[in-house]
Amino acid sequence: MLRWLIAILLLANMIAFALASGMLGPLPAAGPIESNHIERQVHPEWLKATPISEAQSAEQVIIGQPDPSPALNAAPLGG
Repeated sequence: MLRWLIAILLLANMIAFALASGMLGPLPAAGPIESNHIERQVHPEWLKATPISEAQSAEQVIIGQPDPSPALNAAPLGG
């Protein structure tokens, strides 16, 4: 019984390898990008990229550097 299981798994692996390597033809995702997706966009001219202000840039994390320390307003507790 174990021999049949090994044989079935080996056959399944060979079929998966043939499909993944393109032996049975190109994959559907390998074709050219369909241009109709761009044509179906709703008002692409409304999309605008604007630079951020100095205040907004302080909140952005810079990749590869430590997080900026927050500005704290500390005062002693009144008792």
